[in-house]
Amino acid sequence: MFKEIFTTKRICRAGVIAALYVALCYAFMPVAYGGILQIRPAEALCILPLFFPEAVPALYIGCMLANLTSPMLIYDVFIGSLATLIAAMLTAIVGYLMRNKDSVGAHVAKIGIGGFFPVVANAFIIPLVIVFLCGDLSATEILGWGESTVTFAYWANCISLLITEAVWVYALGTPVYLFVLRMRKRGVSVFLDGKKKPTQKTQPKQA
Repeated sequence: MFKEIFTTKRICRAGVIAALYVALCYAFMPVAYGGILQIRPAEALCILPLFFPEAVPALYIGCMLANLTSPMLIYDVFIGSLATLIAAMLTAIVGYLMRNKDSVGAHVAKIGIGGFFPVVANAFIIPLVIVFLCGDLSATEILGWGESTVTFAYWANCISLLITEAVWVYALGTPVYLFVLRMRKRGVSVFLDGKKKPTQKTQPKQA
């Protein structure tokens, strides 16, 4: 059982996903952190657990490493990464339950439901770190909501993250999903699990 789960291909693929997440976050540093304007294209990779279970730990580790440079420091490293882990696990469950569905509607549902979890998890958990643990109430001032209060600051960050996360997960994640799906249908080995079945050569019939 464990040999099927921890194959060389899965481990390598997990490493690539984690490395891509970190690289994309560092490429957009420092705007990859924060609540009001979080430019983090790496979140498009959160759609990958629909195909690859190993993407769950890969995204978690990648997020932890990326958050080492976060201005929210230790809070973002653990709590922010935990939000990514929870969302990735739920997305992977959706992928598993719908693994045999191949209609257009099924793929739309996979993207819609699978992408819902990282959007919601980040939109509601990360503002807890920003506002309650780090004490950052600047969101209301930036948005011009008047007096800076904890409640307003929390919801301002929630709304902002909900929008930006949805952009990365859906607008950028959908092309990623379609690309992986196409590669799998073409039989590209890197995107498939297990070994390719050898094609059987038909023997000529004897007269």
